[in-house]
Amino acid sequence: MGFIRKNLKLFLINFLALWLVGQALAGVEFLGGYQTLALTALVLTLAGFLIKPLVNLLLLPLNLLTLGAFRWLVNVIILWLVTLIVPQFKIHAFVFSGFSYQGFAIPPISLNIFWAYLLTAFFLSLITTFILWLTK
Repeated sequence: MGFIRKNLKLFLINFLALWLVGQALAGVEFLGGYQTLALTALVLTLAGFLIKPLVNLLLLPLNLLTLGAFRWLVNVIILWLVTLIVPQFKIHAFVFSGFSYQGFAIPPISLNIFWAYLLTAFFLSLITTFILWLTK
């Protein structure tokens, strides 16, 4: 697969994943509509190629000490950097209203900004990985 085709595929996957996360979580906002969503997906795709390897290298000692338990921190940092680069893309604290299904219940909880970033990065990573798996 060519370089441009691969990058376009990752851009479209990031676009779809960001849109889904924006629909699912109340703390994720795109103030400029689809233009902001497209710009955020582009910056996230570029950050994955340019910034993520540097952050991985900086956090390598921490990852080695914890046997990779802090790899999730890289995604949170990348997401935070994307919100700095694209000011119309906002992640803020919100209240998760809870979830209940056939006896399984997650109670409502108020998430501060750190947990909002963590939850957003988790769902974004989960959706992106799933879509990449589907498109293989």
